[in-house]
Amino acid sequence: MARRSPTRAIGYKIFYRLPLGVRRQLVRLAVPKYIVGAVTLVRDAEAAEPGRLLLLRQPSGKGWTLPAGLLQRREAPLVGAARELHEETGIELPLEELQPAVPNAVVHAKGWVDMVFEARVPASTTELVVDGAEVYEAAWHRLDELPRLSTATARLLAHYGIGPLAEPGPTGTRPPA
Repeated sequence: MARRSPTRAIGYKIFYRLPLGVRRQLVRLAVPKYIVGAVTLVRDAEAAEPGRLLLLRQPSGKGWTLPAGLLQRREAPLVGAARELHEETGIELPLEELQPAVPNAVVHAKGWVDMVFEARVPASTTELVVDGAEVYEAAWHRLDELPRLSTATARLLAHYGIGPLAEPGPTGTRPPA
C-alpha cells in the first residue's frame, strides 16, 4: 500500500475546490508547453521497392524536408496535415486518405511535437505545384537514394526506419517489428 503525503493530500483538496477556470490556469502555468506541427510522409503508390518519398526544397536551404507546418489555433492535426500538404505541394487529398503514422506523435527535445500522417499517391498522375516562395521545389526521391536532408527531417524519418539516421535494416524501410 502506498503512503500518502499529508501535504500533497491537502494540496489536492484545495486544488479541486478551486473553480475550473482557475484550475486550468494553474495547470497551464505548471505544465510544459509544446508547439504542435503536422507532417505528411507522402509515398509514391506506383514505385517499386524500396519506394519513393515526396520531399521539398525550401528557402532555408539546409536540406530537403517533408510537407509540414504548424497547426492553426484549435485545428485538428489531420486537418492541418491536409492543409499544409495542399499549400506546399498542390496535392489535395480527402482526410480519409491520410492515415496516422506509427508513431503518430514525435516529441522533439526543443519543445515541439510533430503529428505525423502517411499518404500514398501515384506520382505519374499527381501534379506537384509549389509557390516558389515557401517551397522552391517538390520532387520524388528513392528511399535508397535520398538527397541531403535537413537535420530535423533526418531525425523524424529515423522514427520510421528511413534515411541516414535510421537503424540498419532493408534499404529505406522500417526494420521488422
